[in-house]
Amino acid sequence: MAHIVIMGAGIGGMPAAYEMRASLPAEHRITVVSAVDYFQFTPSNPWVAVGWRDRESITLPIAPLLEKKGIGFIAKAVTTIDAAANRLTLKDGESVDYDYLVITTGPKLFFDEVPGSGPHGGHTHSVCTVDHALGFFKDYEEFLKNPGPVVIGAMPFASCFGPAYEFAFILDTDLRRRKIRHKVPITFVTSEPYIGHLGLGGVGDSKGMLESELRAHDMKWITNAKTTKVEAGKLFVTQLDDHGNVFKEHEVPFKMSMMLPAFKGVDAVAAVPNLCNPRGFVLIDDYQRSKAYKNIFSAGVCVAIPPVEATPVPTGAPKTGYMIETMISAIVHNIADELNGSTASTKGTWNAICLADFGDTGAAFVALPQIPPRNVNWFKKGKWVHLAKIAFEKYFMRKMKNGTSEPIYEKYVLKALGIVRLIR
Repeated sequence: MAHIVIMGAGIGGMPAAYEMRASLPAEHRITVVSAVDYFQFTPSNPWVAVGWRDRESITLPIAPLLEKKGIGFIAKAVTTIDAAANRLTLKDGESVDYDYLVITTGPKLFFDEVPGSGPHGGHTHSVCTVDHALGFFKDYEEFLKNPGPVVIGAMPFASCFGPAYEFAFILDTDLRRRKIRHKVPITFVTSEPYIGHLGLGGVGDSKGMLESELRAHDMKWITNAKTTKVEAGKLFVTQLDDHGNVFKEHEVPFKMSMMLPAFKGVDAVAAVPNLCNPRGFVLIDDYQRSKAYKNIFSAGVCVAIPPVEATPVPTGAPKTGYMIETMISAIVHNIADELNGSTASTKGTWNAICLADFGDTGAAFVALPQIPPRNVNWFKKGKWVHLAKIAFEKYFMRKMKNGTSEPIYEKYVLKALGIVRLIR
């Protein structure tokens, strides 16, 4: 009998637990360890930040969901991983031994990278967690009584730019519905070398389309933006040119700000010798397995994927839902094969597919593979994306409630995007 421990219970960890349970014989034990006792559907956080969703609609208590499937759950943070001894130490000193460890923690939100940033004692907000999004909404309700300038964007070393664009357009839509958009100048500040880079070197005509959208919604932007510090009501930005030289210094005023932070690996994972790169992301082989420890696998934002290209201000490569889904399936197949006496042979499909909501419309992109040159390089806009994002949220939450393990992207999203491509 093997004990498989899954560290993290988000968009990667929960499906991993369900798929693992469905694939392995009952004799093998599965335990999920998470620092929080609830699942949150992170893609809906921009809606939470403007009051379009509440906490209850995008979160679920984990314990009863896993219990129904015969999966163990421990709601405690991991403080130490002893990879040589195959043991986790938890916050209260409890230890958990494992035969296989699957790391799906997501990132550490490293607000300390930029002094004065972040919602915990800093001057900027975030939509990376439901609590952060609720914090924005609390201040937003006061802001609406006396509105002013807003800054939205992404700090250096951010590696997921889609939510920043989403939030800019969602906020714009909400302000227009309230008929006060004219009172709120919006500036988009991003570490990307150009609008629509997305950490991917652009996808299709993402540059032209997103620049056009920003202009149409009266938003100014600053690219190659190295945010250096934040003070109350002011963002300090050094803008670089394409060669990495200082082009211009900016002091951007704001009354509210949402800036995606730098991403790093979580402390317990980053501290394991030879497991991670210098930023704390797990180094894996083609089979989602640690290069240093053959019984440790990893998937999602916490894995090390090199940037698609060097940029003047550091940017990371995003790990989108489809990519995470295939990483998880590869891990499940590979652990199952090893338990059956075979060798790991299944690889994740590192392709990028994203549905980005813009409030009342949206944009979808497909990059196959993620790193250029690509077989498919496609970026389209339409109201159908907004509706698809809502449907995806509903479907994913139902999947988590029911504990099913079917691959959403493979079965539904790819087919839907194929149909859209045909009709357009």
